[in-house]
Amino acid sequence: MDLNADLGESWGAWTMGHDAEMLDIVTSANVACGFHAGDPLVMHRTLTLAKEKGVGVGAHPGYMDLWGFGRRRFADDDPAEIEKLLIYQIGAIQAMARAVGVPVTHFKAHGALANVTAVDAAMADAAARAVLATDPGMLFLAMPGTEQERAAQRAGLRVAREVFADRAYMADGTLAPRSRPGAVLQDAGEAAARMVRMVSEGRVATLDGPEIALEFDTICVHGDNPHAVAMARAVRAALTDAGIRLQPMAG
Repeated sequence: MDLNADLGESWGAWTMGHDAEMLDIVTSANVACGFHAGDPLVMHRTLTLAKEKGVGVGAHPGYMDLWGFGRRRFADDDPAEIEKLLIYQIGAIQAMARAVGVPVTHFKAHGALANVTAVDAAMADAAARAVLATDPGMLFLAMPGTEQERAAQRAGLRVAREVFADRAYMADGTLAPRSRPGAVLQDAGEAAARMVRMVSEGRVATLDGPEIALEFDTICVHGDNPHAVAMARAVRAALTDAGIRLQPMAG
């Protein structure tokens, strides 16, 4: 099993997250590509740290929305345009990774773009085309049972299905909106116990219905959560204590 986090999300003089500490815990890092967060110096620093710590790295592109941290959907989405925006961002992280000497092994959409591609087939196909255009060997991170997963399969891409340690789920398998009470888990012990059960039994409780079954390959702990480091440590310790071996998803 892989444990991943969204990292490299600082920008200029603005700091987000605890990347150095998280890179001591996770096995894969999804690195911001400059549109929702990140800049050339942050990207280089994050990739260098990941290489030093043996953590796998992937592209984590999103909407061009530094002000809103990529969590706002644009009303006039054009899949063909989004495809080009994703190619641009993937190319940026690939170039920086080559300079550092580390491979970019996976793709994961960020924020509002991830939510859109989970339910919109045309947008999900645009994301899959962007990966095919830049590196068809990359893993495509997808929420299980969503349009992301189906688009990756249609494109012939390798899929890594992802669940979230610190987010609640809806009965349709999508993430609960952040505006909904209980959507973001704050208690590290609760998150850790839930993840052990999800790995062991393949099931998770939902906010609006019964438990659902989920098959997955990687677990995300959000790096921008105020309790991210404590939660990641708790989740890793609980999984290890349960006899679950952790390694980079592309390892």
